[in-house]
Amino acid sequence: MKFAIDYLEKLNKTLAGLDIPAIEKAVSWIKEARDGDRMIYVCGNGGSASIASHMVVDMLKGASYGREHRFKVIGLTDCVETITAYGNDVNYECIFVEQIRNFAKKGDVLIAISGSGDSRNILSAVGYANSIGCKTIGMTRAGGGALKEMADLSLRVPDSHMGRLEDGFMVMVHIIAYAFMEHAVD
Repeated sequence: MKFAIDYLEKLNKTLAGLDIPAIEKAVSWIKEARDGDRMIYVCGNGGSASIASHMVVDMLKGASYGREHRFKVIGLTDCVETITAYGNDVNYECIFVEQIRNFAKKGDVLIAISGSGDSRNILSAVGYANSIGCKTIGMTRAGGGALKEMADLSLRVPDSHMGRLEDGFMVMVHIIAYAFMEHAVD
């Protein structure tokens, strides 16, 4: 099937363009958070929300189970009741920032995933996290939108095709999680 071959060829080029030093820096920040007993928050919309939730599972179970050093990770995408209460009663822009206002402290890490890099609810959360001294990691597309500039560390996928963009996000999430799961980082 030519479509599948073309998709995979383009995906291989996309993945070859990932910024490995930036991913390594993200791993380092996440290790520092774990070792410092700090929280890690993850958020995204749509497919990025699914990727955020997947990262939480990988870190809470895969990178923590049976280990002395465990991760404290909260998926800001994972409480539908909280998200819909804020979205309905206040506005959609505040669904993530209001959650981290309850928990986040200086030194915590926020990982924000946005295909456009311009989602207002993501930018609100990153802005607040920056203002209180959290480290912020933005996963976004090549252009990066406002998230590219706002996040302390930008992990960009060099593609604008949503499927390959999300594939790239998932690969970066797996690199980060498996660095701990396979004891590449301890």
